Amino acid sequence: MILKRGILLLLILVLFVKVGAQNWDVEVTKSINPENPASGFWRTTSWSAYFVSGAVPLFILTDGIIKNDPLIKRKAYKVFGAILIELIISESMKDVFKRDRPAQAYLGIVFPYRNVTGRSFPSGHTSLVFATAASLSLQFKKWYITVPAYAWAAAVGYSRIYLGVHYPTDVLAGSFVGAGSAYLSNWLNKKIFLKGNNGSASKNNIKKAGF
Repeated sequence: MILKRGILLLLILVLFVKVGAQNWDVEVTKSINPENPASGFWRTTSWSAYFVSGAVPLFILTDGIIKNDPLIKRKAYKVFGAILIELIISESMKDVFKRDRPAQAYLGIVFPYRNVTGRSFPSGHTSLVFATAASLSLQFKKWYITVPAYAWAAAVGYSRIYLGVHYPTDVLAGSFVGAGSAYLSNWLNKKIFLKGNNGSASKNNIKKAGF
């Protein structure tokens, strides 16, 4: 149900962009993006997307290997799966929509922190961090994990607008793609795992483990 709603919201957002949300996008971008986006904090926040998203599943997998716990290792595979799915979807969408970055389309109006090329819709950084955050919230249902994870993901999304490399709708689309990828990975993993083990005992083990 959550995945279906996410897909519906993403389709509405795509339609919103296609029918003329550009003025709104530019105005919001201008209000966030300064002429000299030199903040070290927001640059570091943006850069953390790849470092943290790569480190999280590796840390979980290492923990599972050390403890020889197949359930912990499966949690890591779900996070890896979410990242792989979001990468495929976001890169495919970039090729389909071919949206220029705001600084390319509005030279002298939007100011990038550095010369960045490539497509803008959706934000790859944002889809990556939301895939990671949503996966963590699904695998470890603790507020002290979920809240910081989503706060970090939202900060990365904001940083992409501040740095002048994405529109707000790029970031919103990236968040939907990322979160949806996490739910899809979680669902696929359940289906494959249950099918492979084929029994009520496996279902009970999964439920006990919080899958």
